[in-house]
Amino acid sequence: MSEWLVLVLAMAAACVVVVIVTFLRERTASEDEDPSETPDVIEYMTMWIGVVYAIVLGLAIAGVWEARSAAQDHVQAEAQALHEISERVRAYPADQRDRVRADVDAYVSQVVNVEWKTMADHEKLTQRGTDLLERIRADVTDYQPKTDFQAQAYQPLVDQVGALDQARNARQDSTGATMPSVVWFGLLAGAVITIGMVFALQIRRTTRELILAGLFSALIAFLLFLIWDFDAPYSRGITASAQPFLNLFPHIKD
Repeated sequence: MSEWLVLVLAMAAACVVVVIVTFLRERTASEDEDPSETPDVIEYMTMWIGVVYAIVLGLAIAGVWEARSAAQDHVQAEAQALHEISERVRAYPADQRDRVRADVDAYVSQVVNVEWKTMADHEKLTQRGTDLLERIRADVTDYQPKTDFQAQAYQPLVDQVGALDQARNARQDSTGATMPSVVWFGLLAGAVITIGMVFALQIRRTTRELILAGLFSALIAFLLFLIWDFDAPYSRGITASAQPFLNLFPHIKD
């Protein structure tokens, strides 16, 4: 059974239960019961719908913001691993050191100038970037240390290559949207219900009420846009930046 079918059945069951309970209570109510002595149920439901929807919006905003922050952390970790490789390889002979640094620079240039746009447009990484990573791995791991000093530098360099690979994979996993479609269904349906309750309270055409209703609707639209904007960390307005690469490799041109 699909999750959408389960969702529809659960929502339908909840509505049916409420209708049945209300109908039975109406049938079994005593003749002298005075409904005016109880609070207005419309105002009570409106209040709780607003509270529940505000909590859902807050959790959604916190979730997409955390995903965007994590995406930026992946970029920082990747750039830092490349920087460490470029610096620690100084223990190697000049020809090997220059080869590793040249491949690191080529990788950074590929990420900043090509791969970043590919992530934004197609939500994926480039094969060229993967190939350059494998070249860096081969440069580091295939070298056989000839002195104790080089041997001491070898394992930390291998560890940094592993950290680089891990950060790249994490960046790849963060290229797409983070909010499931079922969550978007809840957010949009909740917005319709929350705004619809304004009309259930019989809003009048006074200037004050119309302005408040418009501002309320605009606020919900803004928050939904904010969630959508943060939902894809590398593709939309306020995106994770490639600046960590440029900070650690200033000679690479953007």
